Amino acid sequence: MGMTAFLLRLSASLLLLFAPGLAVAAPTCSPATLDRIAPGAVRAPAGWAGERPLPLLLLLHGSTATGAAMLRDSGLGATADRHGFLLAYPDGGIPAKSGFVWNIPGVPTVEGTIPGPEARDDVAFLTGLAGRLVATGCVDPARVYVTGLSGGGRMASWLGCVAADRFAAIAPVVGLRAGQPLASDPDRPDPASCTPSRPISIIAFAGDRDPVNPIAGGGASYWRYSMHAAEQRWAAINGCTAAPTVRWVAPGVYEEGYAACRDGTEVTARISVGADHRWVADNDALWQALSRHRR
Repeated sequence: MGMTAFLLRLSASLLLLFAPGLAVAAPTCSPATLDRIAPGAVRAPAGWAGERPLPLLLLLHGSTATGAAMLRDSGLGATADRHGFLLAYPDGGIPAKSGFVWNIPGVPTVEGTIPGPEARDDVAFLTGLAGRLVATGCVDPARVYVTGLSGGGRMASWLGCVAADRFAAIAPVVGLRAGQPLASDPDRPDPASCTPSRPISIIAFAGDRDPVNPIAGGGASYWRYSMHAAEQRWAAINGCTAAPTVRWVAPGVYEEGYAACRDGTEVTARISVGADHRWVADNDALWQALSRHRR
């Protein structure tokens, strides 16, 4: 073949490749792709094979537990199947008893010690995990959320304080915080310890008979202030201007909410009457509240 003929064929091939309207197959992800990023700690909804990006919910276990146990005990797998979202359920960075705890900077773990510099940076770990999952193309980057139980709820709250650019909304369960307790008055959150880069929506769940993190305040040194104080602080952070409302949403469950917040955010808490320190979330309500929001 002469050089002229070769160049003509090459030009024709390039025109076909880049012709307007010509569909070029894009690489697709799969559940196996996700498992390579987080082996044994990511779950795809039933029937999904990677054909489209899905929302992602990080599920954080309570102190001394594991991600696998949290997936089982929360029942969120069935919720993910119904609503079509991905679940990641990693383990905390610090081994404790038969499980793990999360490293929240400057906050003692349930074993009473403040993690040292050798402990894994769980903020970097969790934001990095979300970023790697997004980079696969399997995850909608505007729809990344985090929830967690107890110590996992504290970690989710902390991510709202320091990683609002990554997460669209958070849903702490029996673990809502708004920064560390104020040193001079532990019954109030310290405003300087929670300064998100942008408003972020909150949907929290708790039981009014919780002896570990009492909604009226008290408990261990890392709890102290009341759930209402945490809600009020998040309402201030989000610039909510409407007066708070209270309404019954189900038998034995009432909701406290703040609206008219910046950028369409909201601050909502659901309280289950008579419930203690456990997974008290209505999973469908949790997902509906989270999924309203985009980053």
